[in-house]
Amino acid sequence: MITYYDDRTVRVTSEAIRVQGRSYPLRGLARVWHQRGRRSWRALAGRGALGAALIGPVVAAVIGLVIALGIDASLTVTITLVGIACLIGLAAGPIADLLLERLDRSYARGAHDLEIWADFQGRTVLLLHTRDALRFGQIYRALQRALESTQPVRPRP
Repeated sequence: MITYYDDRTVRVTSEAIRVQGRSYPLRGLARVWHQRGRRSWRALAGRGALGAALIGPVVAAVIGLVIALGIDASLTVTITLVGIACLIGLAAGPIADLLLERLDRSYARGAHDLEIWADFQGRTVLLLHTRDALRFGQIYRALQRALESTQPVRPRP
């Protein structure tokens, strides 16, 4: 038996796919397909918030510079305001790495419901439902490889 994918809830082997304790032998699967469901507006809003958080310190620094140079204040106050604006802008550097990593992970998770369906012993069953696009792709590809390995090889004419 070959294991193509294995995590806490899904296991794809050369004999069956097991999802949350339910097992479906590959020989009983007549047709397998995937379907993309509705969009998660929450995930998109989260990405927008991360993008705003990325540019927020830079925008604040630019506004601070414009105000510092635009007001009629003493040289000491102007230099202090410019220094504070530069420090705010420089704060974006360390924060950016963390926020970009979270933004990257949000794209890996995806913004749609993803489902794997199959015809199993004459009835249509939902094998998997997830929003994690990376995991979905790994499971679907593992299932494809497992199904390909169960098909008999036909000799060429």
